[in-house]
Amino acid sequence: MSVVSRIASRMKASRLVAIGLVAVAALWIGSGYLMTDDHPESQAAIRPSAAAVAPAFRVAVMATQLVDHSRKLVLSGRTEADHKMMAVARTNGLVVKLNVRRGDHVKKDDVIAVLSDEAREAQVAQARALVAQRKAELAAKQRLAETGAVAKLDLVNIEAQAKAADALLAAADAEAERGLVVAPWSGVITDVPVQLGQSMSIGKEVAQIVGLDPMLAVVEVAERKLAGVKVGEAAKIRLVTGDTAAGRIRFVSKSATNTTRTYRVEVEVPNADGAIPDGITCEVALKLKPEPATRIPRSALTFSSGGDLGVRAVDDASKVMFVPVAVAEDDQNSMWVTGVADGTRVIVQGQDFVREGETVMPVPATSAGAAPKTAEN
Repeated sequence: MSVVSRIASRMKASRLVAIGLVAVAALWIGSGYLMTDDHPESQAAIRPSAAAVAPAFRVAVMATQLVDHSRKLVLSGRTEADHKMMAVARTNGLVVKLNVRRGDHVKKDDVIAVLSDEAREAQVAQARALVAQRKAELAAKQRLAETGAVAKLDLVNIEAQAKAADALLAAADAEAERGLVVAPWSGVITDVPVQLGQSMSIGKEVAQIVGLDPMLAVVEVAERKLAGVKVGEAAKIRLVTGDTAAGRIRFVSKSATNTTRTYRVEVEVPNADGAIPDGITCEVALKLKPEPATRIPRSALTFSSGGDLGVRAVDDASKVMFVPVAVAEDDQNSMWVTGVADGTRVIVQGQDFVREGETVMPVPATSAGAAPKTAEN
């Protein structure tokens, strides 16, 4: 056999070996696809183990309870005396007596100042003398009329003169009383702009009197909140000094202030001891009309992806849902909100770590302890 024949024979054998190796490899690779998926061993191989499934996130929930809650509206205002006026002179004259000074307490009808007589007493004396004269003349005429010595017409005339004398005396007495400046009610003298011996004319101010009982706490209420403010409702007042008092709403204005579009509300506060001064800054807490609301922790409030304020809750399938709410009242550590149905399981811990539609593991908030973690087996 020639050398060429031997070489050709060896190359043919090498091709056959290569082809065989390729075929074996193809059969080995294709065997994985040809095996059925229903084989138990193959299913066990591809099925993930139970230990590999992520446990549900644990959240603390509390069931809401709707109650009729009266919202508390706290407004800044001021105290205002129920009675405040200037006592003025009712006639002309000099101040001959000044019985008060600033800070004095006076009672109703106490004499604050006395003006000079200016012949008023003389007018009273003259009027009294005229009255006495007319009464004597009337008595004499009546005796003569009984005997027929005087006509009845003359008797009527003297009776009219006697009544005119009585009226003149009453006018003289009233004029004399105008020389006295008296307190119209009990209160405190806050200003005395006159001095002893000063000349006075009708209408000139003598002293300012402030009645401290009762005292008013005055606030301005916005038109959107006016519907819940009712006359007769209780209110609490806190003065800037820290003192507190209680009162009741006695007046709600029906006309808005043109500049602020707010309504004046007056709270009447008993102040028999005068402890509450006039014009001091205060806070007034008014209770508004009750409405169904529920109390939740402040930390339970969150925002949705759309920016709405609300809470996250858990439905019957333990899936997270978002419930929009409206704040009824801020109570420092907790919040009163509306918009949540009675019995809703609100997430109070872990709400910021879950999203709507996610399945969670709810546990009661009372036994949840610290902030929830991923559930452990």
